[in-house]
Amino acid sequence: MTSDYILALSGNDIFSGGGLHADLATYTVNQQHGFLALTCMTAITENGFEVFPVDTALYQAQLQSLKKVPFSGIKLGLLPNVEVAEVSLAFVKEHAGIPIVLDPVLVCKETHDVEVSSLRAELLKFFPHVTIITPNLVEAELLSQQTIKTLDDMKAVAKLLHSYGVPNVVIKGGNRLSKTTAIDVFYDGETLKVFESPVLDKNNTGAGCTFASSIASNLVKGLIPLDAVREAKNFVYQAIQASNEYGVVQYANH
Repeated sequence: MTSDYILALSGNDIFSGGGLHADLATYTVNQQHGFLALTCMTAITENGFEVFPVDTALYQAQLQSLKKVPFSGIKLGLLPNVEVAEVSLAFVKEHAGIPIVLDPVLVCKETHDVEVSSLRAELLKFFPHVTIITPNLVEAELLSQQTIKTLDDMKAVAKLLHSYGVPNVVIKGGNRLSKTTAIDVFYDGETLKVFESPVLDKNNTGAGCTFASSIASNLVKGLIPLDAVREAKNFVYQAIQASNEYGVVQYANH
């Protein structure tokens, strides 16, 4: 039996909580072999937390190097600029037929409105070519150009994003609608499901990345999208619950 090869197109979190660190750790826990193409680096500078995109030609060379790997799934995280997104989209189109998860990270850094607008337009092009998108509330607002203040708003935006051509949508509400309950909304064109879990007062750095990569792992295992999301939410909850003050998790008993 061959291993499941699963690819992360992700950035480097200098604090090792999110991005590629969360993705590869999640794949390992799921007994899958993770590959990586690095999209960006991060660092604390005199300007604060900054994101430095990988040179586009270098990024393209990374993907070209992986061209012959028989991937069972792909998860896309932070695509720091339009150029990297365009190269990623071309790669995704070459891998039709396998589960592809798009975590449309738009707000992890300070950006100009023009840059966000350009990235939004580029990310929308991915929708017909991916299995599921996993925006948080702010990203869902930016992608839909709607305001989300209530659970009904989340449901409406999930349906709107689905209408843009993506088969499955899950909006991560986190604790923004309720300080005590983490709320996510899933929609696949027929089923509208609200997931709820208690908010944990612990370090949750990398939770969004872990959620998306866990969905990718579950899809590769053969779960349908709704079940993949359900299992991923439970996995993230358990990981946060088992983490220490640094966000380090003991996975031995998973």
